[in-house]
Amino acid sequence: MIIRELRKDEYKLLEDFLYEAIFIPEGVEAPPREIIYQPELKIYYEKWGEGRADNCLVAEADGKVVGAVWTRIMNDYGHVDDDTPSFAISLYKEYRGRGFGTKMMISMLDLLKQQGYEKASLAVQKANYAVRMYKKVGFETVDENEEEYIMVCRL
Repeated sequence: MIIRELRKDEYKLLEDFLYEAIFIPEGVEAPPREIIYQPELKIYYEKWGEGRADNCLVAEADGKVVGAVWTRIMNDYGHVDDDTPSFAISLYKEYRGRGFGTKMMISMLDLLKQQGYEKASLAVQKANYAVRMYKKVGFETVDENEEEYIMVCRL
């Protein structure tokens, strides 16, 4: 596996990975792909590369991009303040559970630290198995609602 920066000609991949990032609990039908065009989700990829915290790393395996982790300062579900980048991460199903996500998260946290950010945030559904991985790489719960944890990693 190789971790590298997303190239400009690959920006469209963020739409695919955003859809893959949607947590679908056991027994629940996946939403239609068009959901990613709703305003509250478009903020994760629209006008990519224009924001100061727009960073994206991808995992490449078997000769193709199989995962992405990206950050930007946006008013999303994991927003804590206007100086803290929010995380999004996803992998194609067949590459999950193999350590790729952890390696991508650590690489992005290192990049944010190099860029001078003090912390990073994310929102994750309580039932999502990724909660354990987020804790393992240094995220702590700072708030929660009925369905989600808001987590922050101090860099």
